[in-house]
Amino acid sequence: MHKFRALLVDDEEELVSTLVERLGYRGIKADYALNGADALRKMCDGSFDVVVLDLKMPGMSGFELMEILKAKFPDVPVLLITGHGSPTDELDEIPEKAYDYLAKPINLEDLIIKLREAVKSG
Repeated sequence: MHKFRALLVDDEEELVSTLVERLGYRGIKADYALNGADALRKMCDGSFDVVVLDLKMPGMSGFELMEILKAKFPDVPVLLITGHGSPTDELDEIPEKAYDYLAKPINLEDLIIKLREAVKSG
């Protein structure tokens, strides 16, 4: 599979910085953003193949950010992450525009599998 770049968006800096570091050890180029505005800026400045997005963030929610990302970057798959079991616990249903979701705590191997599947699907 070709190399790809992932953007992880979560307001928990320790979590996303650790995930970016661990993905780097596995040969996956990744960066992170701590809020919606930073994520939008990084998406416009860089070339990312997949976005991993926390649903619950202060300010712009993950759901709101996903709507903007899918409008501006329709071919970039979005994986949702949630600390509350499943997105259906936070929303009426998993948003159609989302590729899939992962629950916290995030298992690195599961994340890598989902990232590869999402990039391959796009």
